[in-house]
Amino acid sequence: MTPASTLGEGLERLGLPLSDTTRRKLLAYLELLAKWNRTYNITAVRDPERMVSHHLIDSLSVLPHLPQGTLADIGAGGGLPGIPIAIAQPERTVVLNDSNHKKGAFMQQAAIELGLGNVSVHVGRAEEWRPAQLFDGAISRAFSELSDFVAACRHVVKPGGFFAAMKGVYPDEEIARLPDNVRFAPFRLQVPLIEGERHLVLCTQAG
Repeated sequence: MTPASTLGEGLERLGLPLSDTTRRKLLAYLELLAKWNRTYNITAVRDPERMVSHHLIDSLSVLPHLPQGTLADIGAGGGLPGIPIAIAQPERTVVLNDSNHKKGAFMQQAAIELGLGNVSVHVGRAEEWRPAQLFDGAISRAFSELSDFVAACRHVVKPGGFFAAMKGVYPDEEIARLPDNVRFAPFRLQVPLIEGERHLVLCTQAG
């Protein structure tokens, strides 16, 4: 299969009817990622079809459960899941955050080359970030611990906003360690073309 056909199959099984223009932009993002990856080692996934499934389809699988509003992608790395989300939802403002300057440079270049007017980049530690405007929510698939994720970026999210953590297997122990004032709602994601469990845990902080 080609990356285009793999993407088409994945989107069909996700039930996401994205336009041909949007699909081309998603594939153009992967081509740019592969090009930079040869020099800067941004992602360990290098096979083109695997990049489609493990980067694009995996990122887009959260869309049915993701609340609307402005979004901070914390620890975005090469722009995942933020760039695929921003391409699929051009009406949503997405700010990509990572402390690695080379990854930040890639994400800035990707936003420029792909014409993503709804995307901007902040390079620096999330804990030290003081955005001019707070976000409706934050998302990450890079944090290893739920409570650390909420603690690291609660100051960039509006009161009552959401924290969306992408996980593999159901994180029982991490959920048990969440503070008492954090409510959570887990969703099992059906991610086509990927083996193993995927979950999204939506958290909100009271008070």
